[in-house]
Formats: sequence, structure tokens, C-alpha cells
Amino acid sequence: MIPLAEFIIEIGGNQTLLSDDGARAGLILLATMLLSFLFIRTSARLMRSPKVTWWPGSVKTEGGLHVHHLVFGIVMMLVGGFLLALAPGSPWLEIFAGVFGIGAGLTLDEYALWLHLEDVYWSQEGRRSVDAVLVATIVGGLVLMGFLPVGTDDGVPVIIVTVLITLAVSAVAIFKGKVFLGVAGMIFPLFGLIGAIRLAKPGSPWANRRYAPESKKLARAEKRYGRHTERYQRFQDRIAGAPHLDGPKVADPQREEANRP
Repeated sequence: MIPLAEFIIEIGGNQTLLSDDGARAGLILLATMLLSFLFIRTSARLMRSPKVTWWPGSVKTEGGLHVHHLVFGIVMMLVGGFLLALAPGSPWLEIFAGVFGIGAGLTLDEYALWLHLEDVYWSQEGRRSVDAVLVATIVGGLVLMGFLPVGTDDGVPVIIVTVLITLAVSAVAIFKGKVFLGVAGMIFPLFGLIGAIRLAKPGSPWANRRYAPESKKLARAEKRYGRHTERYQRFQDRIAGAPHLDGPKVADPQREEANRP
């Protein structure tokens, strides 16, 4: 593993905390992403609260067009990304990183809209926005802490073999439905290994192919998944608010054919 930055300097040294410009900008990006996500999610919850009538509402035009904060996030990411590409010095590097981070937080808060192309913000599908923020935080945090599976001083064969093994283990974890552990395992292989050796999530490609119906292994997986889902949904509700709307309608080809003139 190779450290990307020296975060904590020995007390009494000549350097200060986060003396590396790139590491400092990365930390600011990650922090502003989380803060903007928490702010906009809190704002959205306050907007629908009948007890907080003074909180400003969403942006709408006279024609009824609703401008999602996803739009502002994309614009900020574009502006921040282009400005970061100019490789500015401090303090502009940190400022532009903050702009990009704020845009990322606003965009990830409506990640579920990317998938469904519908306003599922307050439906069950809207919980996926929290998942996206957690994945981005885990990967970004691990990178900033310097967790990489290979080092630049390793030989090419060692790097290739290490990368292939890491990707294979992470792929097994993802096929088992352990997406968080699989993604994090691409940076810190231990996470991927944990996901690969644990029971698969019911309904995942791995479980569908390897767990026979009514088998003991499938029953154990369903029991464990039920407990985990209940705890995780309580966490999601505290962060993002409980869903209260129906999700997107699934098209029924047979019904559409029957109703067709």
C-alpha cells in the first residue's frame, strides 16, 4: 500500500496537519460533499414538515417546471472540475475542490432519479441516494487515507496479479449482493474478502445460482438479510427521512396489449 498523503504529522515536527496540498483539497472535497448532502436532505425534510412553514420551498417556474437541486449540483461539478483541471495553487485548489464537493453532494442526494428517471425522492427507491453517498464516502475516505492494493515500487507482474485478484474478490462480493464491501474492496482488499466469504444476499446472482430453494443456506441468508435490512433502513430513515410515496410504476406488457385499440 502507498500513502497518498501524510495526514498526521508527529508533534514537534516542522510540518503541520495536512501539509500536502492535494490531500488537503481531497479532504475538503469529501467534507463539503457530506455537508452539502446533509444540508439539502435536511432542507428537503423541512420543506415537507407542516411545523416549519417559514422554510423556503423548491425552485419552480411559472409553467410548473420543477428544477431539482440535481441540476445545480451538475453545474457546480462541471465548473469545479474544469477549474481543478487547470491545476491551480493554494488557496484556489481548495476552493475549487469545495465547489466540486458541494456539487457532488447535491447530485448524489438525487442519485435515485438517475436510475429511474422519475421523482422517487420520497419513495422506497429514493433510499438508494443514501447508498450512493455511503459508497462515495467509503471509497473517497479510503483513498485519502492511502489504502491502495499496490505500490508504485512493485514490479509489473506483481501489480497485474494483485489487481486481478483484488477485482476478482470484489466481483464475488458484488455478485453476492455485498455492493458496499465489493466497491470498498477495490481499494482495501480486506473489505472485499469479507463480502466474498459471507452468505450471499437473497435474490443476488450468487444466491439464485448456488442456493437451492428451501435449503438451509438460503434460510440462513434470508434470516440474516432480514435483520440487516431492518437495522439499515432505520439508519436510512434517520438520515434521509422515511419514504411515504409509491415508487415508479412497472410497465405490464400484457395489460398494455389488452388495452390497445
